[in-house]
Amino acid sequence: MSNNRSGIFIGGLMLGAAIGALTSLLVTPRTGRETRELLKKSANALPELAEDLSTSVQIQADRLSERARSNWDETLERLRDAIAAGIDASQNENEALKRHNHLVKESDSLPKKLKDS
Repeated sequence: MSNNRSGIFIGGLMLGAAIGALTSLLVTPRTGRETRELLKKSANALPELAEDLSTSVQIQADRLSERARSNWDETLERLRDAIAAGIDASQNENEALKRHNHLVKESDSLPKKLKDS
């Protein structure tokens, strides 16, 4: 979960930096030529910034995917163990019930005199 948050944080940081840079260019008192040159440089840097952002997001998505796969594998293993334990418990209970029924049948077949004594 923290990997996902750090990816969002990095993306937000990069987007905020780009917006801040653009805002500072438009607000700062410069001549038209200087502003156009700065905007051109910024525009030229945008593809690289977008590529860096895309790479960062892809890395975070890969980490999240791997972690989800790992968590799924662990959950599946615990589920298999729980099912196996449930089957064992059910078989043990069934055997105990059979033994109990067998003892009841044996006691029913004893002569009445033995029962009374």
